[in-house]
Amino acid sequence: EPPRSGSVGSVAPGAVNLKGRHFLTLRDFSAEEIKHVLRVSADLKKRIKHEGQFLPLLQGKSAAMIFEKRSTRTRMSTETGVSLLGGHACFLTPQDIHLGVNESTGDTARVLSGFADAVLARVHSHSTLEELASGASVPVINGLSDRYHPVQILADLLTLQEHYGSLEGLTLTWIGDGTNILHSLMMSLAKMGMNLRVATPKGYEADSGVLQEARRLSQQFGTALVLTSDPMEAAQGANVLVTDTWVSMGQEKEKAQRLRDFQGYQVTMQTGSVAAPDWVFLHCLPRKPEEVSDELFYSSRSLVFPESENRKWTIMGLMVSLLTDYSPQTPQLKI
Repeated sequence: EPPRSGSVGSVAPGAVNLKGRHFLTLRDFSAEEIKHVLRVSADLKKRIKHEGQFLPLLQGKSAAMIFEKRSTRTRMSTETGVSLLGGHACFLTPQDIHLGVNESTGDTARVLSGFADAVLARVHSHSTLEELASGASVPVINGLSDRYHPVQILADLLTLQEHYGSLEGLTLTWIGDGTNILHSLMMSLAKMGMNLRVATPKGYEADSGVLQEARRLSQQFGTALVLTSDPMEAAQGANVLVTDTWVSMGQEKEKAQRLRDFQGYQVTMQTGSVAAPDWVFLHCLPRKPEEVSDELFYSSRSLVFPESENRKWTIMGLMVSLLTDYSPQTPQLKI
């Protein structure tokens, strides 16, 4: 059952159990469940990276990774992360597995469930993930779809948690296209007690169904949701400025039109002049210069490279949460 308004307090460790769940969208996860994954991720990062511990929590386990779209961070974070935990990740391209062509997607899900302990899939259409999930008897993880990109948001939240020490009360501003990243932010920020300000050009707004749910969540959790088409208005008082590509994979034909429509949307030091004094910048990468100036991208305001590395620690935290009974050993994690 979804958490009631104001339930941002912590639950006793071990109270959250995500074992065996699919991870298709943060819409399906409560505030405490998202925080649990972040706690596990932070705990693994501390124990493995900073304390040099060897934690073979996924020993003997394997993950099948399906990629209909190319990937750097999602593939590398999953392969290196699963390996670091003693497991094995198997990479499948459209040449290896053609979903819904040689056999139905449901049949593929059943076959992979016999081989692997989890399936991570990066797909064109979100409905493909839903078909995989309905046929699979192991957890299916969304590695990106046209609708949502939840694994990216876990990395973003962990990065902000590390930087600010707390997520509650932060204001995040999105400047750009109404993409799968924005949709996933809309499904999660209010649950963390964070405010969201969005600037999208006319015609590039977020999906109306997702927006409706975002409004409901911001009401439930008492957070602000502001929509505008003026980037400077959106940046007002923000702690975090975020953007993404304006031309996603598969939209190359629209590039010239999109570049025209996004005039004035480049995030720069100037954009930050109206933000909160402690503002920082995030981008899920890869980035193009029209989206963010070099000056900002390579400045101390930019957390893009720690954010990118956190893709690994959060996919590890997620896999461990979905496949084991592990609970964090680090008591001081107040996420």
